[in-house]
Amino acid sequence: MKNILDENAIKRSITRISYEIIEKNKGIEDLVLVGIKTRGVPLADRIAKRLFELEGLQVPVGKLDITLYRDDLTEKNKDPVINNSEVPEDIQKKIVILVDDVLYTGRTTRAALDAVTDIGRPQIIQLAVLIDRGHRELPIRADYVGKNVPTSKKEIVKVELAEVDGRDRVSIIK
Repeated sequence: MKNILDENAIKRSITRISYEIIEKNKGIEDLVLVGIKTRGVPLADRIAKRLFELEGLQVPVGKLDITLYRDDLTEKNKDPVINNSEVPEDIQKKIVILVDDVLYTGRTTRAALDAVTDIGRPQIIQLAVLIDRGHRELPIRADYVGKNVPTSKKEIVKVELAEVDGRDRVSIIK
């Protein structure tokens, strides 16, 4: 196992992503952050906290369960566990930023796009990820990336966050 981000590096990535969000959107007035369960939710909360520290405005944060939107649902689990999605406000004509821990094939993001558009029609949907590891199977790219990490398909990127795992760390398992 090779560690690629520690707690401080994750904090710096969140800060950089937050600044890029402010810059690209010329502020944060019409933003809604939506974390993709599981680890995208605490990342969205952290970005919202950092945006508040920088801009003094509270950005609404929601959580999205994409289980029923996955194209590999029957392969993964015969009896999927559904954890409800919660989006805190109307997303019509808002800038929705999907937040996830790792961008890999793009299939999770595709499922999240379907789930969001079932909720409403945002003005723009953007994507923020802590790790982009490559190997896309769909034409999807992140607008905001904490770290690009070239990997082989055999490697596993393991993201650990204090809110879920008790510590902050990103590592590659071979």
